Amino acid sequence: MRVDGVVRVPGHKSISHRALMLGALGDGVSRVRGVLQSLDVQSTAGVLRALGASMPALGEETVIRGGGLHGLRAPRADLDCGNSGTSARLLAGIVAGSPFSGRFVGDASLSRRPMGRVARPLTQMGARFAFEGEGEGLPMTVHGGRLQGLTWHMEHASAQVKSALLLAGLVADVPVEVHERTPTRDHTERMFAGRGVDLRVEEGVVALVPTGRLDAGDQLVPADPSSAAFFAALAAIADAGQLALDDVCINPTRAGAFRVLRRMGALLAYEDRRTEGGEEVARIVVGPGGLRGAVIEGGDVPSLVDELPVLACVAACAEGETRVTGAGELRVKESDRIKAIVENLRAVGAAAEELPDGFVVRGSGRRPFTGRVKTHGDHRIAMAFGVLGAIPGSEITIDDPACAAVSFPTFWEELARVRG
Repeated sequence: MRVDGVVRVPGHKSISHRALMLGALGDGVSRVRGVLQSLDVQSTAGVLRALGASMPALGEETVIRGGGLHGLRAPRADLDCGNSGTSARLLAGIVAGSPFSGRFVGDASLSRRPMGRVARPLTQMGARFAFEGEGEGLPMTVHGGRLQGLTWHMEHASAQVKSALLLAGLVADVPVEVHERTPTRDHTERMFAGRGVDLRVEEGVVALVPTGRLDAGDQLVPADPSSAAFFAALAAIADAGQLALDDVCINPTRAGAFRVLRRMGALLAYEDRRTEGGEEVARIVVGPGGLRGAVIEGGDVPSLVDELPVLACVAACAEGETRVTGAGELRVKESDRIKAIVENLRAVGAAAEELPDGFVVRGSGRRPFTGRVKTHGDHRIAMAFGVLGAIPGSEITIDDPACAAVSFPTFWEELARVRG
């Protein structure tokens, strides 16, 4: 297989979510360029509209007229987050700091995901949570109100929980101090700093000082590194050629997959490095190399947790063993991704085994793979095995390719275009 061409993957999903939220809460007009128009981000936009925000249809430039930190109002209907855990957890923080209640709902997959991890610290701040189903999933009603400050030591490495607490403190105008054992993605911190929020960031600690306001701000959304990783993986397992991935966010807290692909032997370089909208951005040029197995441990995981499905597929094409540990968070993503990765690799003829907090893949080099993949409605499983199925001679059938639209609506068209 030969790959050639230039790919500009869609806008950064995490930054798109946050840009819409901060635009709605800001004082004045914010312009967001390049927002990701995927199902997940549409869920955030829909919930913000239900909360009374002036949120237009998403486009290449989305102009948001912010109502300030206290401009949202009690919703008249359920807050439907679809498949988006980011929407549910971050917006729960915003509602917790507001003088009203909101009932959060989602699809079957999201309803199984754990919300207790965000409910516990927000409850300590003074919000109240009510869960209707078994466990601590959706539907979930958040009763907001007057909050108090909080110092929280993170139970799990979670940028979503950290961001929810910072948003709650911002809206409620109370101090929040978050302690992290392992650094997680810092898009919220960067965007707060660019909008006049007094935020103190030291090693392992993020502290919000109450300011009572949030400035409006324009945001250029770079290309999403998680989406770019699928095409970097495709170039790595190719026989010839190279792909250039334009305008990709290479924030160190998000670029772990690219570091691992280099360790595995892919030829990967950053070109035209620059800073845009508070984030480091580059063109990533990737070509095939002699792939070998790698060890991925807990300290690596936060920077590549969403890319582990496609890295597992690269590992199937490498020589030797790839071992992933410290990734128990994969159990509570859109699917149990550890189980889904291992079962689907075995289904297409690769050697893999499940670990409690990760998996092992024993690669046997580039070769065809054949079988049927069960996605469980998980967009990253679908796209990862779409990449593996691009190897000549492979016959991989994916049961729900349409679920890729959650984060990358044009994935299949782009994949077909760059295969030489």
